[in-house]
Amino acid sequence: MTSTQEAAGTGTELTARELESALLQRIILPRPADPTTVRALYLDEGTSTSLRSAAPTAERPGTVNEEQDEFVLHLTTAGGRRAEVLSRTSVRVPEHTETSFAAYFNAFPASYWRRWSVLDAVHLRLRVRGAGRVDVYRSTARGVPIHVHGEPVTSEGVLDVPVGLRPFEDGGWIWFDLSSGAEPLELLDGGWYADRAAPGRAAVTVGMPTFNRPSDCVNTLRALGEDPLVRDVLTAVVIPDQGTSKVRQQEGFDEAAALLGDRLRIIDQPNLGGSGGYSRIMYEALEHTDAEFILFMDDDVVLEPDSVLRALAFARFARTPMLVGGQMLSLQARSHLHAMGEVVDRHTFFWQLAPNTEDDHDFAVDSLRETLWMHRRTDVDYNAWWMCLIPRVVAEQVGQPLPLFIKWDDCEYGLRAGAHGFPTATVPGVAIWHMSFVEKDDSSDWQAYFHARNRLVVAALHGPDDPRAMLLDSLKRTLRHLFLLEYSAIALHQMAMRDFLSGPKALFGSLPTALGEVRAERSRHVDGTVHPSARDLPEPPIGALAAQLWPEPPQGRVAQVKALVGALRHQLRPTAPGAAERPQRNVPAEHGTWFLLSRLDGATVSTSDGTGVTFRRRDREEFWRLLRTSLGLHRQVQRSWPALRRRYRDGMGELVSREAWEAQVFSRYR
Repeated sequence: MTSTQEAAGTGTELTARELESALLQRIILPRPADPTTVRALYLDEGTSTSLRSAAPTAERPGTVNEEQDEFVLHLTTAGGRRAEVLSRTSVRVPEHTETSFAAYFNAFPASYWRRWSVLDAVHLRLRVRGAGRVDVYRSTARGVPIHVHGEPVTSEGVLDVPVGLRPFEDGGWIWFDLSSGAEPLELLDGGWYADRAAPGRAAVTVGMPTFNRPSDCVNTLRALGEDPLVRDVLTAVVIPDQGTSKVRQQEGFDEAAALLGDRLRIIDQPNLGGSGGYSRIMYEALEHTDAEFILFMDDDVVLEPDSVLRALAFARFARTPMLVGGQMLSLQARSHLHAMGEVVDRHTFFWQLAPNTEDDHDFAVDSLRETLWMHRRTDVDYNAWWMCLIPRVVAEQVGQPLPLFIKWDDCEYGLRAGAHGFPTATVPGVAIWHMSFVEKDDSSDWQAYFHARNRLVVAALHGPDDPRAMLLDSLKRTLRHLFLLEYSAIALHQMAMRDFLSGPKALFGSLPTALGEVRAERSRHVDGTVHPSARDLPEPPIGALAAQLWPEPPQGRVAQVKALVGALRHQLRPTAPGAAERPQRNVPAEHGTWFLLSRLDGATVSTSDGTGVTFRRRDREEFWRLLRTSLGLHRQVQRSWPALRRRYRDGMGELVSREAWEAQVFSRYR
């Protein structure tokens, strides 16, 4: 194949076994059961792509926009036809049609490999049949596409296009387009390869803690076992089953288990939360397998099996041992990417989107080529444990997860690993589908306790010397919950702060008991009960529907201060007669805002997932009592912060010790 200016040398020929080890990323297509919108994650079948510094030819019809010095290439689809997916790895492009693989799962995230791997170049290898053309492109960090190489196809054969990684310091992807002529063009299989075999062993223990999601768990086991390439890298699959609805009893389990054979290990233990489950997986992997890597996954996911192979390849070619994170696609809207990555604000000590990224991106609306910000490399502090690969050497040196039950355990581990010199990369194209947090109320339901307590614990270990910015942010959140009439959430926050103030020694003991105590506390408050529907409660007064106008958010500082003052004034007034028995309004979840609910005395508010409602009632005395108590606890945390940081940091070694987990937790549940 003819080299281009940006092509790298082909190097020595690899044997078949070495080539398999050199595979970085297979070209993959949707599964038959996948919804239609998922196709946008694998193929870009849009109408055009922009190529600067290019020109139209007979083989590449298009038009020139002279004002912008831009050539617009037309992706033609004869008669509206699209590529025909033949299998997971093969596709047929109809005659006179162009299909681009500039899509989330098939474009190559070159800048991540440039930043973190030992590779200087990659090879695109395609086995094709028919007549047409293959064109390879790369993008800059600003999203500008550049044509790298073009190759005509006249018969069946293997194309090998080497591309150097030097231009990808700050960002950029590589992809290819297939265009057919008078007859169809088939991609039989293909992938992105290294020029050498991967170092180390392809050996991974996959673990999923599960709690009463046996059907989801069985589906993931089947996905792991059905693909031979994925199955071959599995040393063990460990399932800490912490629920009452057992995985072994689920329909389809026997068939899924047969695919994995003796590699599948199910461990029954009480509900010790995510951290108790993940810590058990790490413990079992270190004690009872020789796996080089440990892959954490949630149980309520839909797995793209190739993500296991991609994460493993990335980790094996990494310059130094590092955590490799998978990104989260939305289970409800399957073409949506939840986030490119997350960091921790070191002042307020709360997680947030990584700089220069956006959340909830829909590839079915805006393709990778059209999403310019996505071409910059995104660096992160940690990756959530919906999917995260941890090298064995990291687990041995950094230790076990903290005993936090749920929330912040994954974030803390990423921060701790980073402090030990083991960074985290969140890699595009390595992903699972998981329920979006837009459909959850986890900041205000029983999980509010773990959000608040564990944030403080992790901040004591890794956070600022001065906690004032963090505590001010916490107070703002307190006031917001009070205006939302979520008194149960504030009660849980206060419980969390008291438990944090008591120190680190109670963390292990609280693993099996914290959830019950939290649920009991929440049930003491009216808003802690979820009713099946607003129709099960008294209807709002006649005329309330006519007033169903939803206020717009206050814009600007003056409007926000006025709204805040008005909300506080309302808390001084007596509650309207009858509002405690009959809601004044039925409020949809999307309109359950503080600037509306702070003016009401009683309202039903739908849950985010639409399965029920809470009846929230304003209580003037309770509002001010909770606010006073919260202020006092925040002052106490601020005064005690230096001493608390020492206590938690001094106790860290015990909390993450494999021996401590064995003695205090696992030895009780054999």
